[in-house]
Amino acid sequence: MNILEVKNLSKIYGIGATAVKALDDVSFSVENGEFIAIVGASGSGKSTLLHILGGVDRPTSGSVIVDNQEIHKLSDKNLAVFRRREIGLIYQFYNLIPVLDVIENITLPIQLDGKMVDKNYLNELVENLKLEDRKKHLPNELSGGQQQRVSIGRALINRPSLLLADEPTGNLDSVASEEIMGLLSESNRIYKQTIIMITHDRNLANYAQRIITITDGKIASDIINKDRI
Repeated sequence: MNILEVKNLSKIYGIGATAVKALDDVSFSVENGEFIAIVGASGSGKSTLLHILGGVDRPTSGSVIVDNQEIHKLSDKNLAVFRRREIGLIYQFYNLIPVLDVIENITLPIQLDGKMVDKNYLNELVENLKLEDRKKHLPNELSGGQQQRVSIGRALINRPSLLLADEPTGNLDSVASEEIMGLLSESNRIYKQTIIMITHDRNLANYAQRIITITDGKIASDIINKDRI
């Protein structure tokens, strides 16, 4: 079953002679539980695509359907709620709240919704992320790899339809990068979490089951990674 359908997606910045087409008629679908890497050079359009998939930006034309909901037909208010509940976002620079500890940062999306935290699931996440001894630590008391683990926990706490990762290891050394990619692979395997990751690094893309290459705003290739089947 498809959890995501992207249809004829285009994004143009500017008008007239200065217009730049960041995305050009992009279409693809993603099945529930897939781990996909979107690869491309700087300026290829991959970040623009991820932002539109996450409801952070709106397309010029085309549609994004997440779990049977055409997200860009929602009002700004409803889109913000949908994004908080159904889209997990992992950024290169963590974006943790500095005055909140590890548990408070992880559970922030649920707190914003005024919902009860599933303590069993939270404890399971914290254990899988190897943060049991860091629960009360603030972000500035954590290493870069630990901060990124917290951001992964925050992205997973709502059991989102999509987990979107934007260069998730770009600010980490090689050891921490390998650790984070292992955690993303585990979340895909253990929780059947659908993941879309953008990266310029072909080695990191090989963690995914499917690799989509973007060039000049268009899909240049869409291949199955046979090593991950």
